[in-house]
This record gives sequence, C-alpha cells and structure tokens, in this order.
Amino acid sequence: MSNTNWSAGAAWMRGRVMPIAEASLPVTDWGLTHSDITYDVVHAWDGRFFRLDDYLSRFERSLEKCQLSIDQSRDDIRRILHRIVGQSGLQRAYVSFVASRGQPAIPGSRDPRDCVNHFYAWCVPFIWVFSEQVMQRGAHLFVPDDLHRISPDSVDPTAKNYHWGDFTRGLIAAKDAGYDNTVLIDNNGHVTEGPGFNLFIIKDNQVITPGSGVLEGITRKIAMELCAHQGLSVLQADVSLAQLLAADEVFATTTGGGIVPVSRINQHSFSNDGAGEATLALKDLYWQWHADDAMSEAVDYAPA
Repeated sequence: MSNTNWSAGAAWMRGRVMPIAEASLPVTDWGLTHSDITYDVVHAWDGRFFRLDDYLSRFERSLEKCQLSIDQSRDDIRRILHRIVGQSGLQRAYVSFVASRGQPAIPGSRDPRDCVNHFYAWCVPFIWVFSEQVMQRGAHLFVPDDLHRISPDSVDPTAKNYHWGDFTRGLIAAKDAGYDNTVLIDNNGHVTEGPGFNLFIIKDNQVITPGSGVLEGITRKIAMELCAHQGLSVLQADVSLAQLLAADEVFATTTGGGIVPVSRINQHSFSNDGAGEATLALKDLYWQWHADDAMSEAVDYAPA
C-alpha cells in the first residue's frame, strides 16, 4: 500500500480508503440509475479545508430534504475527509462527499424505501470550474432562450444533486456557440444559476443575487459576507434577464474557483469587456480569507 501512487486522488468506500481509480459503484445503485444522490464539495487549499463546517451543515440539510439516512455522523465524515486528503497528500484538492439511495434490499423492488442508503467520499487535484485563463479575462456566459432550469417544484435546488439534464443541454449550446459556460433562466424568465456556480450582479453599488430556484452556495454565502465587509449591501431577489444585462458588473461564485469575474453574457459586455473593480476587490479578499485560522482547518496528513 505504501508504494501506491496516490497523486490522482483517493476515495473512501465501504470503510476502506483506496486510490481514486479503484472506486466504483454497482451498476444497479439508484445513485446511478435514478441520479438519486445528494452530495457536497469542499476544497482543500494549501493544506487546509476552507469553511468545512458550512459544507457539512449544508450536507446534513440535504440529507434531510432527500430523505436519505447514512451511518456516518458529522464527526465521522470530517475524519473521512481528512483521511482521504491526507492519504492522497494533495495540498490543493477538490473533495466530494456523497449519500446515495443505494440498492434495494429486496431484489427487484421499485420502492425507494427498500433501498440501503450509503455514504462515500473522494478527492482529486483541485478542479477549476473556470480555467485560470478565463478567470483572468472574465467568463463568457450564454443564456439560452429555449431552455429553462428544472423547476424547484420538481427538484429542490437547495439540496445539491446530480440532476444536470438541463445544465448539460445548456453547456453544449454554450460551447457550440463559443462561450465558456451557461446560465439558465426559469419558466418565469428569472435568472437562476449555472452548472456549479451562483451569479451576482452589481448595479449602482447594490449587489443582487437570485434569491430562489438556486443552490444556496457556500461561496455565495461567503461572497455576501465579503460584500458586507466591503460596505456593499446585498439583496436576494428575482433577477430578470434584462436586469442581468443592464448590470455594471457581474460575477459568479463557486467552490471550484471562488469569485469569478464575468465579462460577457450573450452579446453583451461588462466592465469594458473585463473584470470589474469591485469584483476584483472581492476576489482578492476571498483568497486572503483562506489564511484566516477561524475559517479553515489544517488537513491531517499523518498516517492513519
């Protein structure tokens, strides 16, 4: 085991830590066949988990909303996350922890209550939702007019999930049109979110982020704290596409990159087709906060 190359990442499944390449699920697991999963993602940066308790709390809320029950306590999950990142040796890691509906204890049952729910976790080298080059020039986002976000009446977006059918279609449309990523509107024409990120607009020193139909992102939460620190008021409210395009600045928030300047949406440019001044200040402060011991905890790299 000591000669195993862990640099690609590690996973915890069924009580065992293994190289990421060995991690697998049965093909009949409802997490695969029905996307019946909730999960969360925290990152380790320079050997420290950032805001881990916020992510653990959201995961616990998601478990309740999805009616999933796992054997692991909050402290168990914390220890598992430390163990896999510690085993991998990764200083900067993307760390996912997952609860799946699992397989029915009664073969052939189609009753979700018969499934044995289970937990697993994995880590890989840090993943940027937007490349570093895109973050420097500002992201170019595409809002399709013929595709809408899955209704929260059908899939609760506040419980992090794998239901990406709408996002995948939006991503393909965006990439085909030459954009970096997509943002979707809902059936009422309100801006929601993108795959893996929330959105903010700044207009006349007022910061607004969509208040419904979105994941309550942890980086979104941190961005609101950053704004308060900078003396900017934040409003959670419905945002129309017209309001979005009329913004002075736009930025995205994601665990996979923090504060991301947005320089174009469809054919419209912001901040002279670059990163806005207020956005850059928030971005710099976000990374400064990573060094605050009150917001992070050192990964345990000691052998298990």
